[in-house]
Amino acid sequence: MIRITGPHFTDEHKRTLLLRGVNLGGSTKVPFRPDGATYRREGFLDHRNVSFVGRPFPLEEADEHLGRLKSWGFNFLRFLVTWEAIEHAGPGQYDEDYLEYVRAVVEKAGRYGFSLYIDPHQDMWSRFSGGDGAPGWTLEAVGFDIANLHNSGAAVLHQFYEGELPRMIWPANESKLAAGTMFTVFFGGNDFAPACRIEGEPAQDFLQRHYIDAIRRLAGVLKDLPNVAGYDTLNEPGKGFIGWEDLRRPGGNVKVGPMPSPYQSMLLGSGFAQAVEVWETSPAGFRRTGSRILNEKRARAWRPGKECIWRAHGVWDADANGNPRCLRPDHFAVRNGKRVNFPQDYYLPFARRFTEAIRAVDPKTMIFLESPPGTLPPKWEAPNIVYAPHWYDGYVLLFKNFSDWLASNIHTGGLIVSPWYIRHSFAGQLNRYRCQAAGLLGNPPVLIGEFGIAYDMQNKRAYQTGDFRKQIGAMNRMLRALDDTLLSGTIWNYTADNTNARGDGWNDEDLSIFSRDQQRDPKDVNSGGRALEAVVRPYARAVAGALLRMGFDYRSRVFECAFRHDPRAVAPTEIYVPKFQYPRGVEVRVSDGTYKVNPETQTLEYSHTTGREIHTVKIRPG
Repeated sequence: MIRITGPHFTDEHKRTLLLRGVNLGGSTKVPFRPDGATYRREGFLDHRNVSFVGRPFPLEEADEHLGRLKSWGFNFLRFLVTWEAIEHAGPGQYDEDYLEYVRAVVEKAGRYGFSLYIDPHQDMWSRFSGGDGAPGWTLEAVGFDIANLHNSGAAVLHQFYEGELPRMIWPANESKLAAGTMFTVFFGGNDFAPACRIEGEPAQDFLQRHYIDAIRRLAGVLKDLPNVAGYDTLNEPGKGFIGWEDLRRPGGNVKVGPMPSPYQSMLLGSGFAQAVEVWETSPAGFRRTGSRILNEKRARAWRPGKECIWRAHGVWDADANGNPRCLRPDHFAVRNGKRVNFPQDYYLPFARRFTEAIRAVDPKTMIFLESPPGTLPPKWEAPNIVYAPHWYDGYVLLFKNFSDWLASNIHTGGLIVSPWYIRHSFAGQLNRYRCQAAGLLGNPPVLIGEFGIAYDMQNKRAYQTGDFRKQIGAMNRMLRALDDTLLSGTIWNYTADNTNARGDGWNDEDLSIFSRDQQRDPKDVNSGGRALEAVVRPYARAVAGALLRMGFDYRSRVFECAFRHDPRAVAPTEIYVPKFQYPRGVEVRVSDGTYKVNPETQTLEYSHTTGREIHTVKIRPG
C-alpha cells in the first residue's frame, strides 16, 4: 500500500513513486440494470429499483480489463462509485450486493498490482438533475417532482431532450434550480434554508449524514484491503447558489443553451414562464446568441402541496396580482454581515466531517481533496491528505477538435496560441496546483485526479477513417505536461462498454481510452485502445531519489530521465518500458551503474552508483 513521507508518494523502499493511472470507469455514473445510459428514457424515473453491480464491468470481465490496464503500464486507479449505487432504494437501505461486488473488483485489482483510491462520483448532483451521483430520493426529500425537472426548466436532462444534445450542455445545470438547490442545501442548508427539514432533521444534516454514512459503509467493507490508498471527499463539489452576489444575473463556469439566472430558475420551477438568455461556445469563449421562452406550459418542479424552498425563505415572492419579485438578490452572498467563502465556510466543515467518519473506520487512510472547478481549495493543513484537482483543455473538450496551435487555460479561460506557448502554459497551469497545495494545504502530494480528451473529434471522423492523429496529438500534449511537471495523474477515463455511437453512455461524452468498437482482435491486449501512441508511454514509476526531469517523444520513441539519488533508497530505479513502443527491444544509455531489462514485466531496473549525485537514463528503440 502506498504511504506518504513529506511531499512525495513513496514505497517501502523509500523510492519516490510516480502514479499514472485511469479513472475506472466512465459508465459507472449510470445503473447497469436496467441500462441507465442517459440517452435512454425507459425506466428512468423508477430510480429505486436499479443495480450498479457490473460497473465498471461485469466481474467475469475483470481479468481482461485489469490485465489490459496493467499491460499499458498503469499502476494506480481512481475507482468510481456513486452514492446512488450504494443507497438507491431509500435512506439507510444499502445495496449489499453492490458493496460485495465492489470489494471483489478492488480485491482483484490488488492482485494485478493496482493501488487505488475510491472516488464517490457526482456531477450536477444526480442523474435526475442532469448529472450523476446522488439517489433520486434526495431530490424528492426536499420537495422536488423529478418527473417535471426537465420540462419546467429546472434541469436539462439527456433523457428528455428533443433532438441532438448540444456539446457539453450538462455543466450548464450548475446554476439551474435542481442542482443549485441541492448543493446549496447539502453544504449550506442550515444557513440559507433553516426551515427545510427532512424527517424532522435539518436537511443539510440529513443529507450529509446519509452521504457520509454510505461511504463509511463502503469503507468498512474495504478496510482490510491493502491496495485501497484512500477516499475522495466528493467529485467536483458544487457550490450551488452559495456566494452568488446577485440572483438576477446569469452565471456559471459553462454557458451553453438556455441560461436562466438563479432567480429566473426559481420562478420557472414554480410555473412562471420566463424569457431567458441563450448562449453558445465560440473560440473566444461563451457568447450570447439570443433569448428563448421557457416553461410556456407552466410545469412545476415541486411536488403537489410543496412550495419552492427559496420562496418559503423569503428570497422571492409574488404580489397580490401574482407578479413575482426578487426580495433578496444577495441572499446567498452574505452571512452574518460577511461575504461567504464557499471552500472555507462550507466545503471545509464537510471535508472534516467526512475525514473523521472515514478514519473512524480506517485510521490511516488518505483523504483526497477537491474544490469546485476554478476555485481554490480551503486553507487546511491535515495529515495524510492529497490535493487531487482536475485539469482539461477546454478548447479540445468544448469544440471536440485539436490544433497544434490552439489550446485554452483552465484557470483564466483564455486562448493560447502556438505550440511553444501551449507547452509553457500547460506546465504553468499544473504547477499552479502545486503552488495551491503548498500555500493552502501544507504542501501535501498533488495528483491530477482527472485529465483527458474527447475522442469523438470532428463529428467522429476517426471512427470512419481510422486516422487518430488528432487524438494522439491532444493526448500527448496533456501527458507531456505531466511529464514536464513530474506530477502523478489519472486519465479520464476507461469505459469497458464504450461505443462509437454512444461514447461513455453518459450525456454523449466520449473520453474513453478504450472502445469495443476499435477492438479488431480480442486476443490482442492493445486492440480497442485509442491513441495508444500517446497513452502507452515509458515513465519512471519508482525512483531511488528525487526525479529531476523526464520526457518522451512519441514520434522518435526516445525517453530520457534524470534524478538525484537518495542514500536511504534501498531498491533500484524502475522504469516502465512498453512493448507497444519497443516491439524489437531497446537501446539503453546510462550515466553510470548497471541496468537490466525484463521484457516480460516491461520494466527496466537501474542501479546507480554513489560516485555521482545526478544520474541519467536514455532509452530508444533497439
